[in-house]
Amino acid sequence: MKLLDAFKPLDNKKFNMFHIKALFTTGMGVFTDGYLLSSISLVLLDILGTFGIKKGCSLYEFWLGVLTGTVFIGAALGALLFGYLSNRGRKTFYGIDVALMSIGALLQAFVTSPAELAAVRFLVGVGTGADYVLSPLIMAEHSNAKDRGKLIALGFGLMWSLGAVTASLLYLAISPLVSTNLLWRMILAAGAIPAASVIYLRRKVPETPRYLLRIKGDNVTFTKVVKEITGKAHEVKENLKDCNSMLQYFKNGGRVFAVAAVLWFLFDLTGYANGLFGPTLIARSIGIYNPAVFSLIISAVFGFPGKGFGISTIDRFGRKPLQSIGALGEGIFLAIFALLLPREAFLPAGLLLIIYGLHEFTGSFGPGIISTAGMLGVELAPTKVRGLVQAITVASGRTGAAIASFVFPVLFLSVSKEFAMMFFAILMIIAAALTWFFVPETKAKPLEEASMEEKEVIRS
Repeated sequence: MKLLDAFKPLDNKKFNMFHIKALFTTGMGVFTDGYLLSSISLVLLDILGTFGIKKGCSLYEFWLGVLTGTVFIGAALGALLFGYLSNRGRKTFYGIDVALMSIGALLQAFVTSPAELAAVRFLVGVGTGADYVLSPLIMAEHSNAKDRGKLIALGFGLMWSLGAVTASLLYLAISPLVSTNLLWRMILAAGAIPAASVIYLRRKVPETPRYLLRIKGDNVTFTKVVKEITGKAHEVKENLKDCNSMLQYFKNGGRVFAVAAVLWFLFDLTGYANGLFGPTLIARSIGIYNPAVFSLIISAVFGFPGKGFGISTIDRFGRKPLQSIGALGEGIFLAIFALLLPREAFLPAGLLLIIYGLHEFTGSFGPGIISTAGMLGVELAPTKVRGLVQAITVASGRTGAAIASFVFPVLFLSVSKEFAMMFFAILMIIAAALTWFFVPETKAKPLEEASMEEKEVIRS
């Protein structure tokens, strides 16, 4: 039996309630990630003020970087750890990720120093890193071929933004009612709620058929799970357990794996520089002083329409054109914004906001639902190395985000605003070129075809 035939019932299954339930179960982790990472950008200055760290203080830039960056360092390490563990079972560790996020989010309310908050956010990061490996992995291996792109984009690209918007709305709702010291603690701790809501559901998710057949070699359980998902019996009698070494897969596909990792690095380096400091540093540079208002405008007017366009067309236009055009557009609008910043005193804030928002729109329909939703790592890697490749791409992206959290304040505050924005514009143009020339198209292809796993089957 061909490998493609073994998984044909899954790839041909029409979108149904199983996929909707999987979408909610996996997506709430990313919703929490979006909430936790966006909420810190809203209350960052309040936190520093609580602990007596003011602008002009020698430690101001240091703590800006540490409080935003430690979560990404934790995420990189969490991704690598759980990527390695994923070959012992996709669902074995599923639920532990959101449990870590829940505990870490809640503990943020009780810290008594910036150092304690940084340590707790490191724990939050371990959970988010684990989730960014396990959730796209499970979603992709359960999805049908036709709808896989929009399912991953909905579950990761869109849910992240919904989490971010929720943080802004909550901030606007309670900020007039409580003191600054209580405000930031409530905002950060509320991230425990969405994460905790899916711990039970994640423990009940069935193991993925691809893991059962290709890594564990358990044909009996494979048959049961396929019937549970598709409603039809599908028995595979042949032993299709993968006998290839991981080294062989990295030897044959290493270049494309490396490109996927570099792209996520570039997109997170740029995305989190803007996401973490947009509501504060960038917004104030154009005369907008309410971080939640700025964040809501960027998300609602530019981010959501961009993601809507990308989700509705990703399985029709394909990954490569959307990401290439999106990254190029992001680079162009960031460059225009950088060129206009020196004249911000003579230009209306609305015009600068639109130019900046258009970078969010183009980034949202490309990189925001493809690379930073974990799509390339899971689609381009064969089953046996899929978890490890996804871990490498996640760790690469989170490393980029960590660097951005330390470097962007220095570039923006100590070098120049224009240089900082132009630097990230150039990175996006490079990312567009890398995507166009080095990333193969995977739309509507079974995972075994997209990753070329079928060509390297060794049957024992």
